[in-house]
Amino acid sequence: MKTDSIFYQLFAEFPSIFFELIGRSPSNSQDYQFRSVEIKQTAFRIDGVFLPPEDSPDKTVYFCEVQFQKDQFLYHRVFAELFLYLDQNPSTYDWYTVVIYPKRSLEPDKNRLHQVLLESSKVQRVYLDELETSANRSLGIGVVKLVVEPEENAANYAKQLIAQARQEGGDRLSARAIIDLIETIIVYKFPQLSRQEVEEMLKLSELKQTRVYQEALEEGRQEGRQEGRQEGVKEGKLAAVPLLLKAGVSVEEIAQQLEVEIEAVRQIAQQQSIG
Repeated sequence: MKTDSIFYQLFAEFPSIFFELIGRSPSNSQDYQFRSVEIKQTAFRIDGVFLPPEDSPDKTVYFCEVQFQKDQFLYHRVFAELFLYLDQNPSTYDWYTVVIYPKRSLEPDKNRLHQVLLESSKVQRVYLDELETSANRSLGIGVVKLVVEPEENAANYAKQLIAQARQEGGDRLSARAIIDLIETIIVYKFPQLSRQEVEEMLKLSELKQTRVYQEALEEGRQEGRQEGRQEGVKEGKLAAVPLLLKAGVSVEEIAQQLEVEIEAVRQIAQQQSIG
């Protein structure tokens, strides 16, 4: 499963989930922008950076690394990218780094070289299989846990999350986006199933025909058109392209649905085929 795309979409649409994941108030996420940041004149690109608004009282920049494969040199790269960023952005007020693993066993075996940094108050490691599983956990944390949920339990767990999203009410548009994201995660977990089969498995076919869902869908389209002129929103849309390609949606359909240039979608499709 292409977990980096899943988490990019998750944090781009719901930055509050990231702050909740690291034990901080979701209110800290207000106006933060989740971006992929390129470091000039190097081969580094930091995939996950939460940039604070200029008028924020807390101007901490949060760096996020999602690692689902064993990489003995992970911390070499993470901290090299961090300090290159600080070197090229000397006005940075403060920083905080988070590394997300599905389980502890995927962490590099030898950490002595970076021990001081790893044990500092500015670095946090999150192990998804150790997150709270009680019934009173938040919806956002539940969605994160779905990524690592075993296949035999994933469908039932996803149904519980969908029900929770509908029951909690709140913002209609956010509830629809959460449900769509849950569906996408299940599509990745069961690549042998079509999108329609996943909808039937999760009992989403009936839900998507309801007036509430259709109104939220139209509201989302209108919001996307209004915000489409902003570069950050465009990046968020393009981040969803790999997910849609994986689900079997054509390049033309993706460009039409996301209202982005077809050439941008084609470039991403070509990169995937090469990779």
